[in-house]
Amino acid sequence: MTTEITQIWLENRRGGTTVGIDEAAPRLSFVPTASAPGYEIEFTRDSGHLETHRTSSTRLVAWPFAALAAREGGMLRIRAAEGEYSTPVRVERGLGGDWQVDFASPSTAAPQGAPRPAYLLRAEVDLGAHGIAPADIARARVYATAHGVYELELDGAPVSGDRLAPGWTSYGHRIRCQTHDVTTALRDGDLHVFGAWLADGWYRGHIGFDGGVWDLYGTDVSLLLQLEATTADGTLHVIPLRWRTHASPITEVGLYEGESYDARLLPDGWSLPGFDDATWDDAHVLDRSAFPAAIEAPTALPVTEIETLQPVTSERLPSGRIRLDFGQNISGVLRIRPRAAAGTVVRLHHAEVLENGELGTRPLRAAFSVDTYTCSGAQGEEYTPRFTIHGFQYAELEGWDDDLEPGDVEAVVIHTEMVRTGWFASSHEGLDQLHSNVLWSMRDNFVDLPTDCPQRDERVGWTGDIQVFAPTALRLFAAHGTLTGWLRDLAAEQWDSGHVPQFIPWVECGFPNFPTAAWGDAAVVVPWEMYRNDGDLTVLADQYDSMRAWVDLVDGLTGHTGLWNHGFQLGDWLDPQAPPDHPGDSHTDRYLVATAYHVKTARILAEVAALLGRQEDAAHYGAVAARATRAFQDEFLTPSGRVVSDTATSIAVALVFELFADERQAARAGERLLHLVGHGGFHISTGFVGTPIICDALIRAGSVDYAYHLLLQQELPSWLYPVTMGATTIWERWDSMLPDGSINPGDMTSFNHYALGAVADFLHREVAGLAPAAPGWTGIRFAPHPGGGLTNASAAYDSVLGRAASGWRREGTTLTIEVEVPQGATGVVVFPETGEEVPVGPGAHTLTTTFRSVGDDPAAPFFGWRREQVDA
Repeated sequence: MTTEITQIWLENRRGGTTVGIDEAAPRLSFVPTASAPGYEIEFTRDSGHLETHRTSSTRLVAWPFAALAAREGGMLRIRAAEGEYSTPVRVERGLGGDWQVDFASPSTAAPQGAPRPAYLLRAEVDLGAHGIAPADIARARVYATAHGVYELELDGAPVSGDRLAPGWTSYGHRIRCQTHDVTTALRDGDLHVFGAWLADGWYRGHIGFDGGVWDLYGTDVSLLLQLEATTADGTLHVIPLRWRTHASPITEVGLYEGESYDARLLPDGWSLPGFDDATWDDAHVLDRSAFPAAIEAPTALPVTEIETLQPVTSERLPSGRIRLDFGQNISGVLRIRPRAAAGTVVRLHHAEVLENGELGTRPLRAAFSVDTYTCSGAQGEEYTPRFTIHGFQYAELEGWDDDLEPGDVEAVVIHTEMVRTGWFASSHEGLDQLHSNVLWSMRDNFVDLPTDCPQRDERVGWTGDIQVFAPTALRLFAAHGTLTGWLRDLAAEQWDSGHVPQFIPWVECGFPNFPTAAWGDAAVVVPWEMYRNDGDLTVLADQYDSMRAWVDLVDGLTGHTGLWNHGFQLGDWLDPQAPPDHPGDSHTDRYLVATAYHVKTARILAEVAALLGRQEDAAHYGAVAARATRAFQDEFLTPSGRVVSDTATSIAVALVFELFADERQAARAGERLLHLVGHGGFHISTGFVGTPIICDALIRAGSVDYAYHLLLQQELPSWLYPVTMGATTIWERWDSMLPDGSINPGDMTSFNHYALGAVADFLHREVAGLAPAAPGWTGIRFAPHPGGGLTNASAAYDSVLGRAASGWRREGTTLTIEVEVPQGATGVVVFPETGEEVPVGPGAHTLTTTFRSVGDDPAAPFFGWRREQVDA
């Protein structure tokens, strides 16, 4: 069988961009379908020069050719031994900082407190006037970015499918540049027109909560676009553009508020040659050097339209509105195709849920989420909002008088384009739906950066959320590109003291900005999880100063005692027993959480330092971790193993973070944890900190069955309660919707938050039994835990080495385990009944052993206690 190369990527950006990159010598990784004695890498430069290289490695191969100069590129392909070459991949370096143009701005200031309009920009290109014959063009590129968000057209056609470009970064420090190939278009004649739609976006639009802010990064909205053409003789032409500007049909737009579009105002043919722009204004020219932010290549694929959903139900309401249910909570917009007279106004309303027979809009807070379209009356009208995004499952059309026909309305799912890498399935329908909900919440919240929710006036990169969710995110999708860029922003916005704001990029909208455990610890945990996932030390080296600064800060805050027992803390955020309006009022001591995380991140940093060859640092941070461990034991543990707070979270943290002095203490604490969980009726009692680890802690306490009882609970609060209520995404609160169908009365309620869905990692690792045993999946531990009445479960992961998979099924007392080990990895299968370990090598393997039958799985015991009656 011929070995094929199925994936090729640069650096750790699996599924990321390969054109317009910043690296002159990017490392290469690829996945073969089978092992081969060697591989041949071939690179054909645009000049025609062919270079080849032989390698035995498939991962992080150092660029084996001459370094790429700015703008230089070629076609890369790889084959195994003497097999067939892979499909060629374009590799091309970007400008390398050689910007020769300035920003063009239609608006340098705007009124406060209301959504602003979007603008049109156009620039004519006469190639002949620049001595360029279209047929002589060998290569043409557009390098573009913006203060705001933009979409490009060339001769009336979209240049790309990017949405909300250039995305949200820490604009004061860095901004992304997109590279577009326009060679074919420019060869088609002498005269061309570039058109741009431009709006505020995150740069100067309304962002943040508690009123939010405007003009956070500047008062201008502007476009930076450099057009280049290289002719066959090798001459590079940077073609100057004179930008003209005009009002657009988008009369108001905000990411939170929605978009108002009057189709009658669109100038016909505005981005085509021959259009008369005499009434248009010259754009303001803003000196690029006045904006010090670095202009960088993206590390991830763009935000784009991923798929469309048709409504599963529609009904005409007594009010005249048409209500649509798309059957799935998404991030995106509606696409409509109205048939109406000119001037007809159609309003599009959005909500995640229904309450009392109406759209549940109260949780949106100040994000009105209403799009307004004024029809032109033209045949074949179609409208899709450009510069806003909504979180919704339900929508209502107001002003749509015609009957709704198939294809008239669809939901457009919009998020960062990512390669899916993880799958889970079982015989339990509720667990499968829970996993689907986690998957969708990640999709809906990876809109350029890892956010908290896609629907209300927030949508920011909370550090605590991604800190607990990173292992799950990296299992479900190739998220390295997105997280790499986000970590750059984290390091850029980190204070000189080491403080990491609670969300990145930071928006000063009134939230307390103090060092916070489990949130600031993302600076250490997220790069560590990325390394564990793909074995690339580069992310640790790149983030090392940031990681060290955070740990040093916390060490200083403890007075170098290791005990973090003062200051602002969020603790076990959203403990289900916390009052609706005080989600931080956890029953778990917040300083216990803070000190435990100090131990965790100091230990990680010590290991990172050792991996990077920084032995003095390794010894230092090992000592910091040891000191913090002793402080935790002295302050929060009794000699017998009881834990201060006496909550499921406090014990779980101590168990999973390995904070006990000896096994006797840990065993005693495990007994107490089983008591608390069992006498709590196997209802969830944990918040953001405890939830991702509670099932692992129960297994460490000696009871897989208790983990299943907790996992499969359907009563409120539990993971499956939202599933019983029809949820298609993970809720922010365990009771975001109450059993009577009403929405939680708290001001902060979302139906699309991924943090509590971090349990999906447990489904893969422990239920299906698929877990890495070494960074980069070079070692794999297949240790399934049957139980809970499940007859089967399976998980698969497309690792950097290839597909790894684990599945099991029960027939009577026979347990069949099927595993797949990718090339370049080794594995061990652990039988659940005996603990016997069986080594396995690359390939597929089937093993059988004995295990109790499904009917012998124990039911959850009933202790006769209500949750509030749990005592010592």
